[in-house]
Amino acid sequence: MSARKNPRIDAYIAKSAAFARPILKQLRQLVHQACPEIVEDIKWGMPSFQYQGKILCGIAAFKAHATFGFWHQGMEKLLARKIGKTGEAMGLLGKVTCLDDLPSDKVMLGYLRTAVRLHDSGAAIRPKPKARPEPPVPSDLADALKRSRRAAAAWRDFSPSARRDYVEWITGAKRTGTRETRLLTTIEWVAAGKKRNWKYENC
Repeated sequence: MSARKNPRIDAYIAKSAAFARPILKQLRQLVHQACPEIVEDIKWGMPSFQYQGKILCGIAAFKAHATFGFWHQGMEKLLARKIGKTGEAMGLLGKVTCLDDLPSDKVMLGYLRTAVRLHDSGAAIRPKPKARPEPPVPSDLADALKRSRRAAAAWRDFSPSARRDYVEWITGAKRTGTRETRLLTTIEWVAAGKKRNWKYENC
């Protein structure tokens, strides 16, 4: 057995349901065949395969199915185009219940080598999501800020995300009374330089 194989994954496979063991063993073998530099580890309680310090792919077994997935977002997009994304299970091959549910070895090796090339290309594994646009300040909050010079000054200094937290808290109120209470609390807290969740920041 390769020195890069982790006994913790041996134990994971051994404890898996009988139907899943040959699936996991086959996928594991193909990963090493496609990329001899792979290093095995357990991440989030499941076997993962790392390439040059970054997760390349992972396998998992559940009560009635097994899964396999790539970590690079480029592979997610590629496989979504080729085989579709079922949404029925974690990973991109859907719920795998037997070896026949897997693509052929040739196809799987092709996917794995493509994933290695993506990692080698330096393309971002999971690009940062675009920042959410800041919601408009509701008129009642805008009027309240005009009446409090201290709150207005602190509001301008808050980050967009801090302002968003307050706006969404106020506009999320279902009752008029609740909204009014939240509005008064917002002005009080903002004037004191406190963010919406200030009570938990030092917990």
